[in-house]
Amino acid sequence: MGLMEVVEAYTGLSPTAFFTILALMVGVYKLVSSMFVDPEQDSKPHLRRQQQEAQAREAMASMATAPVPDPVQLGEVTEEQLRGYDGSDPQKPLLMAIKGHVYDISRSRMFYGPGGPYSLFAGRDASRALALMSFDSKDLTGNLEGLRSSELEVLQDWEYKFMEKYAKVGQLVSGKTNTGDSSAQETRVENQESEREAKAGSLDLNNKTAAEAVSEGS
Repeated sequence: MGLMEVVEAYTGLSPTAFFTILALMVGVYKLVSSMFVDPEQDSKPHLRRQQQEAQAREAMASMATAPVPDPVQLGEVTEEQLRGYDGSDPQKPLLMAIKGHVYDISRSRMFYGPGGPYSLFAGRDASRALALMSFDSKDLTGNLEGLRSSELEVLQDWEYKFMEKYAKVGQLVSGKTNTGDSSAQETRVENQESEREAKAGSLDLNNKTAAEAVSEGS
């Protein structure tokens, strides 16, 4: 994987945008550090520049040596299960859901992983938060009730972006709904068994009555 592909894979930014931001950060660092550095250190600007460049190369090298694993299809997952993929476990992929569709966002761990600016979205269906452009924890839900058409359009743009950039690996399902369906199925089975027992009891009674009538007639 080339340097440009590594930058885009791990930051989610184009190489041009990434290096522009990096240059600005270096400029700000130099400006701030120059205000606190002592005269003796300031007499060696060339050495300090070399050290900064070496640190930047080391950071890029560490990113290149940590390849992102291929997405793994999970199928149906509950919201509770999805929270286990918030980046707290480095052995698990980093997942996020939009409108119930679960995406593997591991390639943008710098942004969505622990300590990243969007880390609170990881491991959740953040549909409402994205639609409202909100970082409020109460908006970290897939509930879209009450949203205006303009907000739904914003969410649609986010969904298109995720569909183009990340692999869909699963679908959110409601744990409560599954439990309710299971209970209902169990109830239906019990009712069917009761009906069969009632019919069998009725049949035995009819056979017994018929046998008694034949006996009396004899």
